[in-house]
Amino acid sequence: MNKWLNFPHREGTCSKQAHADLPEEAIYEREAGREGFFGPAAHFHHQHAPTGWSDWQGELRPRAFDFNLVEAAQQQSPWSVPKLLHNADVKIRMWRVDDKMDFLVRNADGDELLFVHQGKAHLFCDYGHLEIMEGDYVMIPRSTNWRLEPVEPLSILMIENTDSAYSLPEKGLVGQHAIFDPAVLDVPTIDELFVSQYSEQATQVHMKRHDTVNVISYPFNPLDAIGWHGDLAVVRVNWRDIRPLMSHRYHLPPSAHTTFVGGGFVVCTFVPRPIESDPGALKVPFYHNNDDYDEVLFYHAGDFFSRDNIEAGMVTFHPAGFTHGPHPNAFLAGREHKKKFTDEVAVMIDTRHALTFSRHAEQVENQKYVYSWKQILKSDDDKPQPIADRDRT
Repeated sequence: MNKWLNFPHREGTCSKQAHADLPEEAIYEREAGREGFFGPAAHFHHQHAPTGWSDWQGELRPRAFDFNLVEAAQQQSPWSVPKLLHNADVKIRMWRVDDKMDFLVRNADGDELLFVHQGKAHLFCDYGHLEIMEGDYVMIPRSTNWRLEPVEPLSILMIENTDSAYSLPEKGLVGQHAIFDPAVLDVPTIDELFVSQYSEQATQVHMKRHDTVNVISYPFNPLDAIGWHGDLAVVRVNWRDIRPLMSHRYHLPPSAHTTFVGGGFVVCTFVPRPIESDPGALKVPFYHNNDDYDEVLFYHAGDFFSRDNIEAGMVTFHPAGFTHGPHPNAFLAGREHKKKFTDEVAVMIDTRHALTFSRHAEQVENQKYVYSWKQILKSDDDKPQPIADRDRT
């Protein structure tokens, strides 16, 4: 644990409270913070938007990807799906599966977190049977045998917690029942559907270890448990079960929306909520440097109020060390308080160590996203059009 230098100081014209009552002569607030909003921070008041760059040379740039377009995502096995963004702690994949899996899979590298972007399915695992649907998080403990039988075609965001285990965040002052009560977590059951799949037929288990797949054959179906007890299991929670922390006078940082804690990263969920109503409070996310964490945001559904021209199934990446924040239209709308409620649903993954992109991710990248903070241009039909959409690759 770092023992940070601690010397609160005020210099020049500044607000007394972060993210509120900003000076009119410098409406652009920028937070430079350490340890992902938990460490020391400084708040600057700028005369120009911190994202107002005119050019960017180099690879350490903000990026946007359209995971809907990943061609290799359609596979029967999740272990055949390519990594899109990854480091030693986390692997992020997009998996599409339409048909019943005729084998079991097992991840011996770490816990797996499935976020069901689209579809519905039956999950069969060591612990029993669980129905899963759009909007579900399904946490599968390391070395669990499982398979899926889709009822509707599935599109799944997979977040592997490599060599570690998922836990719930520390909720501190707000108590253990805040954000979501652990009582809403569902676990598989040994029901009639699970019993009906007992079988003496030969069954394969595709086990992944160190990113290498071993195929283990049994003369029977290993999903044959008649019961179990304990406090380790597959668990499910839907984003609709999440009751977000809110403050009408202060825009809370993303860390307030943490859903799961992994080894070297966190998973946060943004769900619909009222927008801050206090006249002096920021109404959109503040410009900030998250100087120790890379930020990945997967857009699931709704109107993404801090971004322009982002659709469901797309992903933005903002690396540690540079300032990012709302797009110009969103910032202006926040100043005018046009919206009173957000209706977005998004999954954020903040990683302590730098992420690497695979060629599969680069193939679906919008190369012009880095310039999407420029002022709005006029298109031929006189409708506002962000620069990023004028030349998309």
